[in-house]
Amino acid sequence: MRLTKSSERLKSIKKAGIFLKPNSPEIKEDFFKIKKCFDVHNIEFILEENSAKMINEDHGKSLEEICKEVDILLSIGGDGTLLSAVRSSFKYDIPILGIHMGTLGFLTDIVLEELPSFLNDLMNDNYRIDNRMLVECKISDKTYVAFNDIVISRKTVSSMLKVNAKINGESFNSYHGDGVIISTPTGSTAYNLSVGGPIVYPLTEAFIITPVASHSLTQRPLVMPAEIEIEFKIKDSQGAVILIDGQDIIEARDEAIIKVTIADKKAKLIHRTKRDFFKVLNEKLGWGNN
Repeated sequence: MRLTKSSERLKSIKKAGIFLKPNSPEIKEDFFKIKKCFDVHNIEFILEENSAKMINEDHGKSLEEICKEVDILLSIGGDGTLLSAVRSSFKYDIPILGIHMGTLGFLTDIVLEELPSFLNDLMNDNYRIDNRMLVECKISDKTYVAFNDIVISRKTVSSMLKVNAKINGESFNSYHGDGVIISTPTGSTAYNLSVGGPIVYPLTEAFIITPVASHSLTQRPLVMPAEIEIEFKIKDSQGAVILIDGQDIIEARDEAIIKVTIADKKAKLIHRTKRDFFKVLNEKLGWGNN
């Protein structure tokens, strides 16, 4: 396991592509407030086409068109919106800034009231870009990318799921229960955390394998180096359901094989230099509160 460190800088900040929280037309007012903040610094906005339609704006562009033109991507919404933006654009290597429209998020740390101050910092080279690990999941002939996690789950509530697992081609475990979560360090504070999995520092490169409602008390979460290939084989006549970041749902037949490896590209998240992961944990999880 290792930490991914970066001293990367933006080459320029002249154009920004915008993703808005889906099915949230009420965000239009906040969008224009944010646009005014960027106008102060002469940064041009290009709306993603679905976002543009949602707020009845013209001239939206496809993701591919946007990624060929912009210097940064802007996600306006919450952690889920940022997650979608990362998965949709990761192959283009464009840094993403998340603006949270609610309380502090694990991924998004800038709220609307802080944006003018942060943009001043951004233009004065006072920011950092975090490189976050993603994973690739191969099912049959298709490859999916996950930022948070891959969940192998039973299809029905009336029976347990059996999954055989290999590491680098060697058998190492059989899971019996509701399923298995394969999480990135970024996703360790998501579903993985809710079922008792470990929290892993987000700039670490590692896999977290966590059983869900295991039939055996000896099954425990594992933190594994990212250089390995993990293979899971479904052993259930009903098959299984594979969830990619909770956004893509794939049905897998009995004997289907799911291969998981580290992706060859990273998610690039723009943050304040003073952002501290452990402070975020303290605030979000209420650690130390009496």
